[in-house]
Amino acid sequence: MKTLGERIKELRDAADMSLRELGKKAGGLSPVFLSDVELGRRFPSEDVLKQIAAALNTPLADLRQHDTRPPIEEMKRRAAENPALGVAFRTIVDLPPEKLLKIAQQASKKTKDKKG
Repeated sequence: MKTLGERIKELRDAADMSLRELGKKAGGLSPVFLSDVELGRRFPSEDVLKQIAAALNTPLADLRQHDTRPPIEEMKRRAAENPALGVAFRTIVDLPPEKLLKIAQQASKKTKDKKG
């Protein structure tokens, strides 16, 4: 399965659109940001994803199905349970979401083990 960035690039290429053009059509997004999204280094918010979908004339659901990040609500819940995780989530930027979720699960387990 293609990543979100790969799908965006595929649709952009099919529309013969540059990063700059996509950025303009998507409400003024920077080409650097879009490049990072395509390369999997950054992920758009829900609102930005909607703008990108509209600019690429594709349903939002099409892009969502390629977004393999763990649900943000799960990460928020874990951070609320253990404030140290919230700090860790904010400071660890270069790790993929799957790795962050695994770290959160391990830390949560350690916290529960200490309590029990």
